[in-house]
Amino acid sequence: MAEGWLTGWRRAALAAGLGAVAALGQAPWGFWGATLAALGALVWLLGRMPDGRAAFWTGLLAGAGYFALALSWIVEPFLIDIVRHGWMAPFAVVGLSFGLGLFWALAALVARRFPQPALGFVVAFVALEWLRGVILTGFPWAMLGHVWIGTPLDQLAALGGPSLLSLLTLLAAALPVIWRWRGAVGSALILAAALGFGFWRLDQPLPEPRPGTLRLVQPNAEQAAKWEAARAQDFLDRLLRLTAEGGPADLTIWPETAVPYMLEYAPDVAGMVAAVSGGRPVAIGIQREEGDRFYNSLRVLEGEGEETARYDKAHLVPFGEYIPAGDLAYDWFGLRAFAAQAGNSYSAGPGPRVLDLGPFGKVLPLICYEAIFAREVNAAPERADWMLQITNDAWFGIRTGPFQHFAQARLRAIEQGLPLIRVANTGVTAVVDAHGRVVEELPFGTMAALDTHIPGALPPTPYSRWGDGPVALLLAGLALAVFGWRRKASH
Repeated sequence: MAEGWLTGWRRAALAAGLGAVAALGQAPWGFWGATLAALGALVWLLGRMPDGRAAFWTGLLAGAGYFALALSWIVEPFLIDIVRHGWMAPFAVVGLSFGLGLFWALAALVARRFPQPALGFVVAFVALEWLRGVILTGFPWAMLGHVWIGTPLDQLAALGGPSLLSLLTLLAAALPVIWRWRGAVGSALILAAALGFGFWRLDQPLPEPRPGTLRLVQPNAEQAAKWEAARAQDFLDRLLRLTAEGGPADLTIWPETAVPYMLEYAPDVAGMVAAVSGGRPVAIGIQREEGDRFYNSLRVLEGEGEETARYDKAHLVPFGEYIPAGDLAYDWFGLRAFAAQAGNSYSAGPGPRVLDLGPFGKVLPLICYEAIFAREVNAAPERADWMLQITNDAWFGIRTGPFQHFAQARLRAIEQGLPLIRVANTGVTAVVDAHGRVVEELPFGTMAALDTHIPGALPPTPYSRWGDGPVALLLAGLALAVFGWRRKASH
């Protein structure tokens, strides 16, 4: 039975509080020690629940507390036009927090089926966290393993991606609860081994940067005014001026939806770009129209403004860039308001694509939150020489969102062994090497440009070859060991 004080509102408050403390390991805070301590306390608390129902609710509240703090930036888009949309912000936080908290609740419930519930919680949690990144188009934000980004332990992602980091985190937190001092020793040994591997990998030399200069342009266009017709020319002038200053670079990159016009309706824009770049290639984030459909695109212009490469965003943001089942509602009921095929939201591109930029090598383009999905980056049709993320983090404020999004994008560099060039409208514009280290970055919230080079790439990593398969085998092996250990102990 649960102790008397672990009932009712006390248990609920403790569970939610532990979840919130666990979130302090996420960027921009980085208090991974708080995450380990809170998770250990949560495993202890779940072990004292009298039945599955109590465990479910405890897991749900802990998850809700975790996501309410970790994803607090979710309110920012509703505050851009606070008069029209501000009232939705509390519903977004509560709905998202409890919705994602269900994965923690299910893990707590499934764990009770294991002979050793604490280890069962580790297995079930990591498996369900992976599922969270897949189901309903996926939402792999704020995974437990993300707390190690920026520490040497993040290098384990080269072996098993974010799920391996989450397994390490939860196992290190749970072992002292299960076996006390022996478990604490085991936890310390696991963390020490991961740290040693991280230092070893970071000590491996990287190839020389690729030849040619890049210019990363950060126009710092405020979101509330970004699409105002009266400001459109001002924002375009910022981009053109930063591209031309000091003479054009060999390749210039503008962020997501940087151009407030469409080339289909403003063909002079291509000529303006060519004029300031001296005919050298410029990769621009811009919307485009084809038939009745609109796309969030990256288009490379060079020469006299000819398009030489293009990528259309494939993984769109539900409810932000498209309405799920919007095309179906149009086909079945004739409702045009939410139909991408009628031009009332974005249409998805065909999928991951590698662009050949000639002397700049092959690049894997990622638009905005596509860089969050490790398995989709891993699904590129061929290996690139580098990755390019263009984004518009102006939607997500200046406190936590942009820094959390950047941290998670850095993990893709480690997983793939490829450098990442990230160009933001407002947010974090930076160069990340193939070890996930920040080489250069622009000051946050400024209108500026950065001249830089593309860092060298490493050979394919285990994760780039085998994806999440090895971690799935580890989880299966751990589950079998738990059941086998109990059967052996009962004889």
